[in-house]
Amino acid sequence: MIITIILILSFLIFNACNKSTKGTELNNNDVIENQDLIEEETKERVEINIAALKGPTGMGLVKLMEDAESGNTANDYKFTVAGEADIISTGLIKGEFDIAALPCNLASVLYNKTEGQIKLAGINTLGVLYIVETGNTINSVEDLKGKTIYSTGYGTTPEYTLNYLLSLYGLDPEKDLTIEYKTEATEVAAMLESATDAIAMLPQPYVTTVMMNNDRARIALDIDKEWTKLNDSKGVVTGVVVVNSEFLKNHPEAVEEFLNEYEKSADFVNNEVDKSAELVEKYGLFKAAVAKKAIPYCNITLIRDLKMKEMVEGYLKILYEQNPKAVGGALPSDDFYLHE
Repeated sequence: MIITIILILSFLIFNACNKSTKGTELNNNDVIENQDLIEEETKERVEINIAALKGPTGMGLVKLMEDAESGNTANDYKFTVAGEADIISTGLIKGEFDIAALPCNLASVLYNKTEGQIKLAGINTLGVLYIVETGNTINSVEDLKGKTIYSTGYGTTPEYTLNYLLSLYGLDPEKDLTIEYKTEATEVAAMLESATDAIAMLPQPYVTTVMMNNDRARIALDIDKEWTKLNDSKGVVTGVVVVNSEFLKNHPEAVEEFLNEYEKSADFVNNEVDKSAELVEKYGLFKAAVAKKAIPYCNITLIRDLKMKEMVEGYLKILYEQNPKAVGGALPSDDFYLHE
């Protein structure tokens, strides 16, 4: 009997200890989980000043702008939408902007001008240039021979892009056709809206504006597609995302969080066109009616790391060969590219 009682007591004591140990484990796990939640809640939010140009270069940001406005972002984002690239350039150099969406060649110019204080974090817009005509004579690049093309961007990337494209297909831009450059894209667009037999190279969303106002207008050629056919599939790089190197050094995690959220925003813009068009107008980038039709042709994206580096290097090299000033006098060094 005594032995039986001892065995029963031993069993009860063992079970009590075991339960106590399990309770401790659960409590420890709860403490760890609570600590993680506290760390997330108390994590210091970084204020990031972001600039974007009106038009396709900034369109991929609009969902992120809305999320930031409602407080649903990893950090605190303050956006500036500018109509002139000079405003963004000056702000970046002065340190007023931490991150910016701007033209690819301008990023290279700023890198050279600031001696490496601007880093390239991603490609946000591919080709947005199109050959538009109000007739039906252009179905290939070769068909441009002997024609007159109206365009903007003399002495800048649109001219270099068009010249390179023509040379790929064996056309001399100075001898085989006539290119008349206008000061503003709006000037070319206005001319096409009433024309019955005209050809022009225009960027989106001006292409869409013309087509909405003249039912004779059509997209004859996609510059990016024609470019990649004969250029090892390396397309035109229109817009990029850059970051101030000092800000990157101090807040690498915040930059990574921004880029992850930017990628989701770009995906949203491409997949939810109606809603995105409303946001494009809300945040002052373009009219919603035009944006709704233009977004599918704006090639909004976010390409990072080695693929970004390969595409940008190839594009900048083409610009450099035509005019070194287009990229700031020299091709950027490897430290220009933020990649793994």
